[in-house]
Amino acid sequence: KLSNKGAFTTPEIPPVDFSKFGEVGQKPLTRIRRLTGQTLHRNWITIPHVTQFDEVNIEQMEQFRQHQKERNIKLSPLVFIMKAVVQVLKNHPNFNASLDKNGENLVIKKYFNLGIAVDTPNGLVVPVVRDVGKKSLIELAKELTGTAEKTREGLLKPEEMRDAGFTISSLGGIGGTQFTPIINSPEVAILGVSRTQIKPIWNGESFEPTAMLPLALSYDHRVIDGAEGARFMADLNQVLRNITEMLL
Repeated sequence: KLSNKGAFTTPEIPPVDFSKFGEVGQKPLTRIRRLTGQTLHRNWITIPHVTQFDEVNIEQMEQFRQHQKERNIKLSPLVFIMKAVVQVLKNHPNFNASLDKNGENLVIKKYFNLGIAVDTPNGLVVPVVRDVGKKSLIELAKELTGTAEKTREGLLKPEEMRDAGFTISSLGGIGGTQFTPIINSPEVAILGVSRTQIKPIWNGESFEPTAMLPLALSYDHRVIDGAEGARFMADLNQVLRNITEMLL
């Protein structure tokens, strides 16, 4: 039996009575999970995804963060990533864009608002941090802390989850080596961040313990090709490796 879902015709999944196999329980999905699930399903089947993976040497960043921590200034890796992403987006405007409703023109956004995926008890929520390029690392750190608390308490307003041009989903605080993030339409790209690992990296003379940050960039292949994706990641890698470029 086939079911018609928009432009797609897919085989219908037959129902299964799991109680035949043992004891079961039932738990309703939260409203956030239901809505998010519908959106992600739509995005996954309508956007041709490509995911580019990379690892970044963040030794310089970690040394800087440790120095600031000793001065009682706490800066998470995410604020550096946000600043670096905006710097790279300026040189790769196709990543900070959306297709128009006919899919014939690319709307280039000249503002830099980033969606930041936040894990909450009820599911994933993506608040938007606006004008990231105009804010300092310390300002972003304070705003992120307040926004995350507000998000987890369910106090975000609808307008605080709109108008992002690019999204970052960070699972570094939980774990994992890599994952493939799903693009948040109408955006055309999303960056996934996993947990930093200490790896032996060859420095030309010997292997030395090095903090390596795994990144995964998913992009819409209708808008961005593989070469553009590789260049974006190479530039992002360069900025994150040398944070002085970010601080200029």
